[in-house]
Amino acid sequence: MPRWKKILYALLTVGAVAVCFWLVWSFVQKPDTCADGVERTGGECIGVNGEGYDFGTPEIHDVSRAIAEENKKIGGRPHVTVALMLPLQADKPALRRQMRSDLQGAYLGQRQANEGEGEPPKIRLVLANPGRAYKQQQKVVDTLLRMADSSEDRLRAVTGFNLSLDDTREAVERLTQHKVPVLASRISGDEIANADRTDGTAKPRFPGLARLIPTNHDAAQALANFNGERGRQNRKTVLVYDKRSDGYNESLAKAFSGIEEQGPPGPAAMPFESPAIDEPGSTGNQFSQTANNICDSGADTIYFAGRTLHLRILALKLAQVDCENRHYTIVSGSDAASLRQDMTEKDWQQLRGEGGKAKVTVQYAAPAHPDAWRTELAEWKKEWTAHHDREPAKEELPQYLTEPKAALDTLKKRIETTRGEDIKLGSTPSLEDSRTMLVYDGLITIGKALHQAQEGSAEAAPSRADVGAQWPLLQSRHRVRGASGLICLTSSGNAYDKPVAVVELDPGREGLGKLKFVGLGWPTGHPQPKNCVIPSSAP
Repeated sequence: MPRWKKILYALLTVGAVAVCFWLVWSFVQKPDTCADGVERTGGECIGVNGEGYDFGTPEIHDVSRAIAEENKKIGGRPHVTVALMLPLQADKPALRRQMRSDLQGAYLGQRQANEGEGEPPKIRLVLANPGRAYKQQQKVVDTLLRMADSSEDRLRAVTGFNLSLDDTREAVERLTQHKVPVLASRISGDEIANADRTDGTAKPRFPGLARLIPTNHDAAQALANFNGERGRQNRKTVLVYDKRSDGYNESLAKAFSGIEEQGPPGPAAMPFESPAIDEPGSTGNQFSQTANNICDSGADTIYFAGRTLHLRILALKLAQVDCENRHYTIVSGSDAASLRQDMTEKDWQQLRGEGGKAKVTVQYAAPAHPDAWRTELAEWKKEWTAHHDREPAKEELPQYLTEPKAALDTLKKRIETTRGEDIKLGSTPSLEDSRTMLVYDGLITIGKALHQAQEGSAEAAPSRADVGAQWPLLQSRHRVRGASGLICLTSSGNAYDKPVAVVELDPGREGLGKLKFVGLGWPTGHPQPKNCVIPSSAP
């Protein structure tokens, strides 16, 4: 065989081997795709999708499909993209049900924003899963930034955010530094908020960030104001706090520590340390000792700065301690809104004891409650009538109660309309834990910002900067009438004097315990002013 043929065959062989190697390498390196825009990483499906993918969570299958169908209805009409960023996979059924509540609120808010007042653009909603505890948020933020720059996607806001964690803060910080507006619907940690300044000179840490609920500081102050008004200054308190690094725990502990109590001095704060948000670890053993120490201290009110799982364990341990028939009240923050979902009938029986009398009651500052406006308005009318010998006229009723009540009625009608259209959302939305209400309010707030930014513009869609610039303008006559309350944003994007719904988990005398609305607490100590005009003295 001629030498040149040998060389040619050798080259062809080498080439064939190289091609085979490349094909094998490409196959090995090819991402494990869960769905369009979503890759399997570390056992989780991480990414962004608006075509109905449920991220392997059956509880959100129907509502994810409903969102996809709403996206299809937009068609070629002027629209922008809004991302809902929340962990969308979990092992525990209770957490998966919470995800469903969040997505139900998002869908209902998308529908209301797209069909309510105002002109285009419409909202195309996509789901962004950053992984458990936001641990893989960086990859998702990369995708969202590309979508923000894309003339096809036109991402104009990111909402959601339900856990005050370091990774959550990093995600919000990076998005806002790249001028992507963020509307946080459920985070309460003080460290993910811009400081309010009256001189206008401070540069915000998170430019373009707005929040719907009070910070832990404001919520704790609202609880203190509420309980002070109810004549409970003589209680003896103790702070129990989680030492684990967690923005929610840390800011709540600081807020509770700053409350000026008028009663007798209580014992020193009692720390514990949990392994993670959703892991008990050895907290049961720690709380057995803590409960004994609280009993010996004489304290009857416990300020608890920790997550729901550990709150439940502490409540049960306190109920087990034989402490001279003492009744305990545990006071906590917004994370406790999920506690009732985790309680079994056996747990409730333990909290009430053999005689049916409650040993432990949990009180917390919920971001909202469906009974708030009806109950408070009835009480207001009763008191007003007693002082004026007549019922108030419609124009005499307080806006801070009537407008949120009307917004809640609109949400309930939207739920009924959805049911009448035979649109499946996985379950009938429950408003009790406030999740659906808050995420719904987030979407209608974004919708209002989009419409106002678009007004008078010939562009197909408002810019990111135009949308972010709307946050501090959403006050006074441009206030958002939310189902969770009037949303009036300060120059730093914080909700001014947003009330908390003071809620108690009462064991009752038998069966499952009751979730009872007790009243409204106001961070400033008084309701929002008429038309929600923010005073110049507000921080």
